[in-house]
Amino acid sequence: MTPRRSLIFDATVRLVFDGALVVSLYLLFSGHNQPGGGFVGGLVAGAAIALRYLAGGLDEVDAVVRVPPWAFLSAGLATAAAAGLVPLLAGDGPLHQATVEADVALLGHVKLATATVFDAGVYLVVVGLVLMILEGLGEASQGGGEPGGGDAP
Repeated sequence: MTPRRSLIFDATVRLVFDGALVVSLYLLFSGHNQPGGGFVGGLVAGAAIALRYLAGGLDEVDAVVRVPPWAFLSAGLATAAAAGLVPLLAGDGPLHQATVEADVALLGHVKLATATVFDAGVYLVVVGLVLMILEGLGEASQGGGEPGGGDAP
């Protein structure tokens, strides 16, 4: 028997999803000077993706995020590690912070710190972990077996 889906819930999730992703990016980029950062922004993005999972299952998540979860994890870990280790090449300590300031056409004066690059890596790791959890839950519910592909006797 197929479970009945709520039309109101589906419509609400579709309306909230894009706004939640924008808020997660705001938290990511404002986190260096205000509360927030990569972890909190990643959690908000993960919560938005989890809402899509609740509304439509794993197929809905796969339609929204076409990149495999381990790609998010790999890119995030590489970005965070690079942000931590690149200062060593310049003779500074690990995680030494440097800033770059520029005038961008639509945004105005922008200041980018290496802490933001590290936070972006953390953001990708958190989103990748949420996606892997949802993928594991989806496979377990669709296959009826144990997670990991093996069916119990």
